[in-house]
Amino acid sequence: MDDILRWPAEAIWQELHPLLEGFTVEVLPEIDSSNSELMRRARDGRTEPTLLVAERQTAGRGRQGRDWHSSRGDALTFSLGLPLAPADWSGLSLVAGVAIAEALHPDLGLKWPNDLWWHDRKIGGILVETTGSGDTGAPRYVVVGVGLNIAPPAAPDGLRTPPAGLRELSPGIDAPAALGAVVPALVRALLDFAAQGFATWQARFAARDVLRGRAVLLSDGRHGTAASVDADGVLRVQTAEGWESVRSAEVSIRPAA
Repeated sequence: MDDILRWPAEAIWQELHPLLEGFTVEVLPEIDSSNSELMRRARDGRTEPTLLVAERQTAGRGRQGRDWHSSRGDALTFSLGLPLAPADWSGLSLVAGVAIAEALHPDLGLKWPNDLWWHDRKIGGILVETTGSGDTGAPRYVVVGVGLNIAPPAAPDGLRTPPAGLRELSPGIDAPAALGAVVPALVRALLDFAAQGFATWQARFAARDVLRGRAVLLSDGRHGTAASVDADGVLRVQTAEGWESVRSAEVSIRPAA
């Protein structure tokens, strides 16, 4: 793609710097992974609020170490890093997903714990990483990485979930426009989460939950019917053995065929 991407970096900074002291916006033409870069900086003591946009990633990462490949203009990839100190970290990635989906399109769904879906096709994903003190109530540096397909990509062999692109829902949208819509909503959501936790977002997640009421298959071989998440962001699944609480660190889940 040869067209110049005109990123709304100044507009985003103007809107958000009153909320985030020391906030900076960076756009890089290429990097291995925007999440990896912000985590490297944080481990070196650089923990200022930062939005890092990568026009192209050579080693992007998703949940459970999966690769996320992006091409310039055909995908939006960015990471937002900032210090947070919520009383309870449960449900952070779900809040991020709700904020992004609400900012982009009313028909976007959320597949627990961190994917954006449309008609059972994946449009994007979220990867949350933290570094810093493990003390309760102490600030940690949080990096929220987001990858969104703008153009509908070809489906590589082996993908369990076929991909989709935002232009199928919003014709004419480009990566800079999506960034300008998403980032302010995401920052405000994270600050709200730090102050109030996930419980106030529970109903908003449930309204977009693509697994609720569906037959699902867990990666450990069990199957059941998904309810929605509880006030801690934990997915509840009714299996033959009874109710199970599923946490993202333990097992992945998908709709049954």
